[in-house]
This record gives sequence, structure tokens and C-alpha cells, in this order.
Amino acid sequence: MSDPYIETLDDERIKSRSSFREALIRPELGGIVGTIIVFALFLLFASDSGMFGSRGVLNWSQVSAQFMIIAVGACLLMIAGEFDLSVGSMIGFAGMMIAIFSVTLGWPVWIAILVTFAITLTIGALNGIIVVRTGLPSFIVTLAFLFILRGFTIFFPQLIERKTIIGGIKDAAQGDWLGAVFGGKILTGLFIWFGDIGLIETFSRGSRKGQPVVDGVPMLIIWAIVLVIIGHIVLTKTAFGNWIFASGGDAQAARYTGVPVNRVKIVMFMFTAFCATVFATCQVMEFGSAGADRGLLKEFEAIIAVVIGGALLTGGYGSVIGAALGALIFGVVQQGLFFAGVESSLFRVFLGLILLFAVILNTYIRRMITGEK
Repeated sequence: MSDPYIETLDDERIKSRSSFREALIRPELGGIVGTIIVFALFLLFASDSGMFGSRGVLNWSQVSAQFMIIAVGACLLMIAGEFDLSVGSMIGFAGMMIAIFSVTLGWPVWIAILVTFAITLTIGALNGIIVVRTGLPSFIVTLAFLFILRGFTIFFPQLIERKTIIGGIKDAAQGDWLGAVFGGKILTGLFIWFGDIGLIETFSRGSRKGQPVVDGVPMLIIWAIVLVIIGHIVLTKTAFGNWIFASGGDAQAARYTGVPVNRVKIVMFMFTAFCATVFATCQVMEFGSAGADRGLLKEFEAIIAVVIGGALLTGGYGSVIGAALGALIFGVVQQGLFFAGVESSLFRVFLGLILLFAVILNTYIRRMITGEK
């Protein structure tokens, strides 16, 4: 299958395009450069603080994985030409539904998780249907659902439990097969062996003396990797991936060529809801509780990660790998500031600056592609 980023038409302008120019318009370029710069800076200024020790790597890997999970959904949706501002509220809502179903109502955790996924996918489909049927901007429709879902997330636990935080999920999930898929760890035996041979750090005192500091790979990280791989394959190796590009590039022209644009957009809204629910489920399994304030601003962080990864705000152009690199940059910077002893509130300053830089860079790239001045 042809590369969606490099034109292959028999045209003199294409023949004269240099390999450097082709590399310059790859959407992953900004993410690759940003990742190299960020790692280089923290290797210089935070390498002695434990940031690149086993515990430090686990910390920023988990934070990056959180960003990656929601960035994959946001990336595919943005390439299809739409936005979803309800992602953060969906995270809080999904986590609260799992807590209410499993702790308050006493359902088995696996049933609570599956029912929550069914609810959130339905809401995602509703977002998409409203957008394609009414022609309203997805920005407005999903902004409305941002408030609707956040309101329900606060209202339901107050109505049922008279509080906005519900705990006890870890106890309810003990021995649950699906809970382990989202909240467990894999390769624990391998990491114990790494600790025994001195390849990774071990605890030097206390009841855990001799045990590895990192005793496995959290399922959060596994979900992030799997979603990035699947998203990349779908986008670059399948006909549906071509439909996603076409729907965001020129929806009307895509319809003329037989692309089911409306269906593509609805599926992408559902996939974004799916990714948000994966994030929420991993989060409640890790913390053992659900809070009404979970997921605040995550929708903007996901969009920023996608923009850093090279996606155009106008749709039709982007990369899941680029979005994953944008998420990695977020995770490394957020934890790196802590390890470097920098005030953590400056992370928001970084987000604003890098968003501004990424938009300017992407605008320049779009002009290169389209020939605009």
C-alpha cells in the first residue's frame, strides 16, 4: 500500500522533490526532534536524581502511557477532521460508573467494566451521530458533553453515596479476571530475576529487602503500547485508514469516491470513548477509587500531544507514532521537572509554549504541502 504522506503521481514537481523535503513533511518529525531534545536536556540536568534509574523510568513511563492511551483516540479522530472535548469528562464518568456498579451495587467487577464500556461507547456514538446528522461543529457538541458527563459524574455519587469519591475498588477486584487485565502486572518473574542478578535496583531494607524496586510491567503501559500499534497499523496499512485520511482531508470529495464518511467519523468518536474508558479503568484499578474530579484537562493534553506529533488541526494529516512521541514528551517532562527540582507548576507553562510552537510548525508544513503562501 502506498505511503499516505508521500505523493506518487507522475508529476514533474514530485520528481524534483528532494528526500530532505519529503522527510521534512513527515508528521512524526516534530515528535522525533522533541523527544531527542527532551531526553538530552534531562540526561544533562537530571541524570543524577534517579530519573533514569529503574524506579524513575517506571514513573515517567506510566505517566507517558496515560497520555498515549487517550492520544491514540484523539489522533485518529483529529485526522478524520473532528475533535472530542469530552474525553476528560468521559474518564471521570467511566471511573465513577465502574465504582458505583462494583462497590455500591455489588456487581462483579468484570460486569461493571463491560457495562461501563457499553455505556461510554454508546455516548461516543451519540456524539458522532449528532455531529454528522446536524452538521454542528464537533467542538460545540463535545463541549456540551464535557459539561453533561462531568455533571453526572458529580451528581450520581452524591445522590447514592453522599460523597464524590468512592473507594474499595481494589478489594472488589480481588481475583477478578478482567480487573487484572487493566490493573495487574506482567513479567513479574523476569523482574525478580533481574533483581537477583543485580540488573535492576532492589530494596535494601525493610520487609521488602532484596525484592526488585520494579516488580513488573503495569498493564497501563501494555495497553498504551497495544493501542499505539493497532492505531498505527489501521491508519497506515488498511483501507479504513485511507478512509480516515480522506474523511478529514476533503469529506465531500471522499463521499464522491464512495468513502462512508459519516460512518468513519462515528466509529472514530466511539474509539475515542473506548480509549478514555481504558484510561479510566486502569486508573481506578491502580488507585482503588474513583473521584468526580478525575480526568480534568485530559482532553486538552491529548490534543496537544497529537499536535506535537504532527497532526494538522484542519484534519487529513497526522500520525499515531507522532502522537505517541508527543505523549512520551509529556510524561518525561512532567516527571523530569520533579527530578530536576523545578517547580511542577511550570509544566503548564511548558504545555502552552510547546503547543504554540507545534501549531506554528504544523502551519508551516501545511503551507509546504499545499503550496500556500
